Amino acid sequence: MRRLFPVTDETAAQDSGGAVAGGSGASGTGAAGGPGRPAGADALVNREWTLAELAAAYAYPTPEPGAPRPWLRANMVSSLDGAAQHEGHSQPISSAADMRIFGTLRALADVVVVGAETVRQEGYRPARARAEFAGARTAAGQGPAPAIAVVTASLELDFSLPLFTSPLVPTLVLTGAAAAPERVAAAEKAGARVVVAGEGMGVEPARAVRALAELGHTRLLTEGGPRLLGQLIAAEVLDELCLTVSPTLTAGDAQRIAGGPSVAVPRRFGLLSLLEEDGFLFGRYRRS
Repeated sequence: MRRLFPVTDETAAQDSGGAVAGGSGASGTGAAGGPGRPAGADALVNREWTLAELAAAYAYPTPEPGAPRPWLRANMVSSLDGAAQHEGHSQPISSAADMRIFGTLRALADVVVVGAETVRQEGYRPARARAEFAGARTAAGQGPAPAIAVVTASLELDFSLPLFTSPLVPTLVLTGAAAAPERVAAAEKAGARVVVAGEGMGVEPARAVRALAELGHTRLLTEGGPRLLGQLIAAEVLDELCLTVSPTLTAGDAQRIAGGPSVAVPRRFGLLSLLEEDGFLFGRYRRS
C-alpha cells in the first residue's frame, strides 16, 4: 500500500500516539521520514504492516481528561461513479484491503451502529472476537467484540437470526419511545437490549450518540447504510469518515454513501490521510 498523502506529525501524535497513518497490511511505498516525524515512521514503509500497526494508525483520538467525549466515525465504500453498493450489496465494489481495514475499524470500536435496512440487505451477523486484538481490547476496557446497535423505528427485524440469538455481547436496538410495544417485547425476548433514543417512532441521531455514551460506548463506528449516514450528517454528529473509493463503475440507480435531505450548508471535512492499493483509495477525513 502506498501512502499518497502523509498525515501531519501533529495529527499522527493526536490519533495514534506517534504512529504514522498507514495501510491495510500490504506492502507500501511512501515518502521517507524526516526530522520531527513520528518514531518508527520509516519502518512502516515498503513492507507488510501488522494488524497492530494498522490499529495504531486508525486509533481513535486520545480522550480528554474527565468524561470521555463520544467519537463517531463512519466507514463506507463507493464506486467511481458514486454507488455505495451493487445490486443491494457492498461486497462487489470492495477488496481484500478494504475488508482488512473494515475488520480493523470494527476491532477498535465499542459499538457498530447500523440501519435496519442494511442489516436485512447485508445479512448482518454478530461481530466476532479476534485473537489479534484481544489484548488491546482488554487494555482499553472493551469487551471481546463490539456490540452491534441496530437503528430502527419499526423493529421489523428477524429476531431468530444469530445477530440476536448468539452474539458475544448483547445486540442493541435503538428505537423511539413510540415504538410498538409488542415489537419491543419481541426484541427483548430475543435477548436484545432496547435503547430509547427518540420521542416519536424514530431515532434522533444526537440522542442516540448520547445514549450509547451513557452505556459506556464512546468509540462509535457506523457502517451505514446511506439513509442512516445521511441522518447522522444532517444532525452534525459525524466526527470522521473513512471512505474507500473503489476503481469500479456500476451505472444503475444505486444509492450514494449518504441519502436523505441535503444539508443547508455543506459540511467541510479535512483530509487526514490517503492510501492506495491496487487502484483502491482509502481516505480518512475529520470534521473541520
